Amino acid sequence: MLIINSFEEYQSHLGNELGVSNWHKIDQEQINKFADATLDHQWIHVDKEKAENEGPFKATIAHGYLTLSLIPYLWKQIADVRNIKMEINYGIESFKFGQPVLVNSEVQLKAKLTSITNLRGVTKVVIEATLNIKDQPKPAYTGNVVFLYHFI
Repeated sequence: MLIINSFEEYQSHLGNELGVSNWHKIDQEQINKFADATLDHQWIHVDKEKAENEGPFKATIAHGYLTLSLIPYLWKQIADVRNIKMEINYGIESFKFGQPVLVNSEVQLKAKLTSITNLRGVTKVVIEATLNIKDQPKPAYTGNVVFLYHFI
């Protein structure tokens, strides 16, 4: 795990890969709970029988937004940003979904620092996020996440 204590320490990693998370398995229970939380019960996600018999992937798939929602959880496995009053998920930019995540697949976040700016005491970072799928050549997605940090 990368430990970052200040703007200067963060800035020293500009252009570098910051690390990768542990593998996380997305099972049907997690997909179903996400469907309930978002009111998105499209059959491709929640109807195992129909997905196996009629779906293009022969299995249910995770919601794209479910995979995006894992970023904060997986990011915390990569970097521990300390000495902050607050961390804000500020935005996501230029995300492209490369392929679906089938039920029971394992995913892993890879993060690279592409930009860091001091905005009058607020640190804005842009992290290139890639969600890899175990044993798959293409990632589930790539894009940029933007965080704001208020260092003490």
